[in-house]
Amino acid sequence: MNKMLIAAVVVAAGAGGYWYSQQADQVSTNDNTVLSYVPADTPVFSAQLQPFPIKSYINSLSESYRQYPAGALDEFEQESDARAKFLISLAKSYMASMKDGSTFIKTFGLAEEIRSYFYTLGAMPVLRIEVEHADAIWALLDKAEAESGFTHTQANLKGVDYRSYRLTDEAEKEQINLVVAVHDGLLTTTLSTSFSDAVLLETALGLTPVDNSIADAHIIEDIINKHGFLNEGISYINHKEIVTALTSTDGNQLAGQLSKLFEMSNEDPFAELKTPACQQELASIADNWPRTVGGYDQLEITDTESSFGFRTVVESNNLVLLDAYQKLRGYIPAYVQDNANSVFTLGVGIDINQMVPSLTAIWDDMLTPEYQCGPLAQMQAQMSQQSPGMLGMFTGMANGVKGVGVSLIDYKITDDIDNPQLESVDAVVTLSADNPSMLFNMVKPFAPELANVQLPANGDAIELSTIIPMPPEMNISAKMAIKGNHLVLFAGDKGEVVANNLGSDPLVNNGLMVMSADYMKMFKPLLTFIELTGEPVPEELEMMKDYDMRVKFSLDIDPKGFEVDSQMNSRSSE
Repeated sequence: MNKMLIAAVVVAAGAGGYWYSQQADQVSTNDNTVLSYVPADTPVFSAQLQPFPIKSYINSLSESYRQYPAGALDEFEQESDARAKFLISLAKSYMASMKDGSTFIKTFGLAEEIRSYFYTLGAMPVLRIEVEHADAIWALLDKAEAESGFTHTQANLKGVDYRSYRLTDEAEKEQINLVVAVHDGLLTTTLSTSFSDAVLLETALGLTPVDNSIADAHIIEDIINKHGFLNEGISYINHKEIVTALTSTDGNQLAGQLSKLFEMSNEDPFAELKTPACQQELASIADNWPRTVGGYDQLEITDTESSFGFRTVVESNNLVLLDAYQKLRGYIPAYVQDNANSVFTLGVGIDINQMVPSLTAIWDDMLTPEYQCGPLAQMQAQMSQQSPGMLGMFTGMANGVKGVGVSLIDYKITDDIDNPQLESVDAVVTLSADNPSMLFNMVKPFAPELANVQLPANGDAIELSTIIPMPPEMNISAKMAIKGNHLVLFAGDKGEVVANNLGSDPLVNNGLMVMSADYMKMFKPLLTFIELTGEPVPEELEMMKDYDMRVKFSLDIDPKGFEVDSQMNSRSSE
């Protein structure tokens, strides 16, 4: 029974971790029959409701991205368990299919454009993908069975044929089975168990609709309209439904399933959460943080290039905390956000003057009201022994700081085979503050080499080579200056241009964090240098040489909650 319970928990965790969504033009849930089988109380949902150009997307990835290191699965080759060997075979087929878009869709029987859906029926995951050639799916599974010795049982439910693969040991009384079916042009992969309701599999296979579906509740439209995502591609985790499941025995579908599992194992790990106090207080917290939602702001795909803009929002209705977190936002310079003309950037915006009052407001809110629920009361007791006010002793040294920024704009390595070395570096490091000159003078006592350095008030830069000697082979000429509200350390002509432009930039609280990277610019010169030295290039790095991809990641907060914005651009190398 313990193995069965662990397997169920792993499946539920995997369902929560699955996070995939794409989108296109207009959303229309009324004519999407798949949604009538998705319950409104599903804890996890992700869907692409319009055709996604999967073939073009695979083609648009650089060739190195589609390749896997030789022997990537060698450590699993010695597996003796037929179930593990089955999964390894499928993984190998997937890796081989990534050769190009045509091979990928042929391997899995897909059309060039597909819709896909992932959700849970309580704890049971359901993945549904449009397929054009069902025979390809069966051929793929037949191959995996032949290579592993892991076989299926053929079954039929209300006229729908499906394969059932037993995941639990034969000695286990209870069973968990992997179910694979193709019906009405949809591949369905889900689980069935000996202890779940029979109607659950009917719903998963699209045979028995639910009474209150996600379409009936208009959840998709609500998320898109509230957050302004591109239509037809959203994902979410419903915190309120998860809390209901953990604090009740039958509050939703997931709660009923967990209660049955705990009854079978004679142990409820969440028993202390099912008191009236915990139910009320945790529900109140969930009302303030109801969902984590995600959707696209950009989606452009061709055979040669793909661009995505995906935004995740942790929704919040707690105005006190939102206001406190927003006051923590600091200044992130424009050059940090320019990922098109940089190798790597990092910017952290923190208003140091607001840190103590903001954290104190957050602390006070979390200690009010006084919780009666055991775990929450324990957390409050631990927090009450600490105080963010102590940070004041440290933040005083950084009074007026608004943020820091770093950018490696460019770097070059000579092609001299006999003496390869760093040819040039363009980079910028900034400290943005109300009075950067005062901060620089405060640091001097801790850095003796800076004791006699005076930075001109007019913004002129000073050479650092005599103050901080650099090895001649590095060929770096670093300079320092005060540019308006910014203490700037820079190198190279491009770095100087960025530094000079900072002089007129006012300090505005515009974010919390931004990070970006251009993989090709980052790795290609480095790999060239390794090759020139005659040293063997590690296979993992060799694959990155033509990795033509740019990524950008940012963290911010607005009146709707925390936002994580991810952008990606990839070009084919063929």
